[in-house]
Amino acid sequence: MKTYTASYKELLAQRAALEQQIAAAREAEVTEAIHQVRTLVESFGLTHEDVFPSARKRRTTGLVAPRYQDPATGHTWTGRGKPPVWIKDKDRTQFEIQ
Repeated sequence: MKTYTASYKELLAQRAALEQQIAAAREAEVTEAIHQVRTLVESFGLTHEDVFPSARKRRTTGLVAPRYQDPATGHTWTGRGKPPVWIKDKDRTQFEIQ
């Protein structure tokens, strides 16, 4: 008993036909999906921002009050992050804001 094995060219032809079917099915389904989305957007009065909210959310933690002040210049520092030159390697108690 001999088994039939498709040739390389036959398989390529099958793949091309299948890719065409896939593209046609996708196009039909995308068209229907867009129609459904537009219908929902209209019926609920949605905006672009409702459907696609901004990916970047801003922090709402607020500003941190400064804890230290340079008496010579009046510059301030919150005590967070890299210390400025005027306070680096010095006793910070003398710069504390009362």
